[in-house]
Order: sequence, then C-alpha cells, then structure tokens
Amino acid sequence: MELAYYSDYAVRLVNTEEPARNKDALTSVEAVRELFGANQQAARRTTDADVTRFRSVRARLRAVFDAADGDDETLAVDLLNSLLLEFPVSPQISGHDVRDEDGRPDWHMHLADHPSNATAGYAAIAAMGLAFHLTEHGVDRLGLCEAAPCRNAYLDTSTNRSRRYCSDRCATRANVAAYRARKREEAERTGRSAETAQPSTAVTDR
Repeated sequence: MELAYYSDYAVRLVNTEEPARNKDALTSVEAVRELFGANQQAARRTTDADVTRFRSVRARLRAVFDAADGDDETLAVDLLNSLLLEFPVSPQISGHDVRDEDGRPDWHMHLADHPSNATAGYAAIAAMGLAFHLTEHGVDRLGLCEAAPCRNAYLDTSTNRSRRYCSDRCATRANVAAYRARKREEAERTGRSAETAQPSTAVTDR
C-alpha cells in the first residue's frame, strides 16, 4: 500500500467536526471505528477512552491544516513533527498482493498497526500519511474549504494547484452564492444609475 493512501486518514478524522456549525460526529465508539474503514482489526481495539483521545488528535491535525491554509509553512511542519514524534510509525514491507503469473508478491511499504491502543495506531498512520503528502507535494496542497461555513479539510491533488473546495457540492454552492452576489451588485448599480439620470424638477413659488 502506498504511503500516500494514509494521508486520507487525517482528512477523514478532521472532517468529523464542523466547528462553524457546532457539529461533531465523533461521539461514540462506533463513530471512531468507522474511521478505520477496511482495517477492522485495528477498529476492534477501540474503546470508550479512544473517543476523547481521537478528538484531541483531531484538534492537532486541524491545526496543521489551519497553519497551511494561513500560509504559515513553518508552523504547519512543526505541528506535524510533534505528532510524528509522539506517535511514531512502524514501517514494514508487505507483499499480500500477487505481482505476476509466477505468484511473486508485489512488495510495497506498509505502516503496521500500533500495538498500544487504537488512537496511537490511527494517529501514527494519519500523521505519517499527511507528512508524506506535505513533503511530496508542498504545504500549499493542504487546504480548508473556502465555502463558508464548511471549512472541511482536503488534499489538493489537482495538476495546477487550483482546488479551493472540499467537494463538488461546496464548489457549486459557492459559485451560486457568488453569482447571486454579482447580480445583486449589478441591480444596485443599475438602480443608482437610474436615480442619477432622472432630471431634477425645481419647484417655483407663485
């Protein structure tokens, strides 16, 4: 499995909360387990204590995206480094897929599950995946959705570094809002121009 895959772990965790809308989906063990996706072995280690621990890691990962979104490259790297130090990864060579007809394994790097608890395991692979994405593509590829009040995290994989929204839905919503704002401004300008163009009538006392 390529290391780039793991960067999505960070995005999934950060986006369980919508601060501007006061929404938090990370409220139960089941919600935490869903974050692991197909990695059911790691998900089964989740306990009630992990809900609070996951929220703490989530806040720290969002801080990385906040720093990147604010063009503070050094802060983003420092925050991510602190996570990497606290939650070290255990890389292993894996070959569970077959490469050719001879049955030779398709060797690739894999991040092993952390043995201590579910939070440590998830945080380790999320931080490593995000670090890989940052160093491979640049800090400016870590973004927060510009469609207020969303602010969901995303990873920009566009060829021209043009992504601004977390989803097509948010992009459409933002474009519609911008269109309506332009129409209102045009209508206001038209109204002001009409008022200016009207001839003034002087009232003469007789």
